[in-house]
Amino acid sequence: MNLYFAPMEGITTYTYRNTHAELFGMCDRYFAPFIVPTDNERLSIKSMRDILPQNNDVQPVPQVMCSSPKAFLEFCKKIQEIGYDSVNLNLGCPSGTVVKKRRGSGALKDPEALDAFLDEIFSSVDIKISVKTRTGFYSHEEFDALLQVYHKYPITELIVHPRVREEFYKGVPNRQAFDKVYAGVPFPLCYNGNIFQAEDYTEIANSYPNLSGVMIGRGAIQNPAIFREIKGGKPLETQELIRFSKLLQERYLTLLQSEVYTLHRLKEIWLSMILNFPEEKKIAKAVKKSATLDDLNRAIVCLP
Repeated sequence: MNLYFAPMEGITTYTYRNTHAELFGMCDRYFAPFIVPTDNERLSIKSMRDILPQNNDVQPVPQVMCSSPKAFLEFCKKIQEIGYDSVNLNLGCPSGTVVKKRRGSGALKDPEALDAFLDEIFSSVDIKISVKTRTGFYSHEEFDALLQVYHKYPITELIVHPRVREEFYKGVPNRQAFDKVYAGVPFPLCYNGNIFQAEDYTEIANSYPNLSGVMIGRGAIQNPAIFREIKGGKPLETQELIRFSKLLQERYLTLLQSEVYTLHRLKEIWLSMILNFPEEKKIAKAVKKSATLDDLNRAIVCLP
């Protein structure tokens, strides 16, 4: 059963992925955060930078989010030119601005339009296409119609996050909705949602032994050693997190040329990693209030 590091917008960029692979690794594939090509916008060097081969020590799976078949096909052509043979279609992002443009989970509102979109891209491209989806927009009852659409196409892997768009990331994933797809899916199936510790993975793997993979996002940001732990390795150590943070700091400073932007990136990551220390409320507060990199570093070295 494969282990995937989920794409997290603004966090799991190539700098983060390279550093994670160097210090922790143990996941089978990294998925890059989505790129949004459009019919009337050329893909800029900046938008493609995250998946350029020269920037990646470990080749990720590119993810695309768009509502235009033409834009999708042009994107696939470009990534094939730089050595990619697969792409992941994002049908899960719940952001309001995304949904308004019928992208991400916004595409789930209209199964007929989604069917037409998938029909055009699958009939026109020779690249492997996996799909990351939620189980509906308003209700899990919508999943039956969506599955009828998905079953028509040679999807290389269906990654299912069993929440509807209206739930965003609240509550718990709906396992009954996931059961529907597990019972009769004709292609490889991956589970995504609320894997925060090795025991969560074990429970999912035991419940669904025929999965092709499990994708972990927020849980891997919180505990970057989770893939190692799942595979029987040693538990996360505090000094590993501090070393990880310092190496990220060094690389972000080189890339961003800004202490302010580097601090912003690191604080966003630490707001998740500090959850490994629920008793250290004073240190967590100091991390959140850090105004400089020195403030942040003074706080984290006090972790037990």
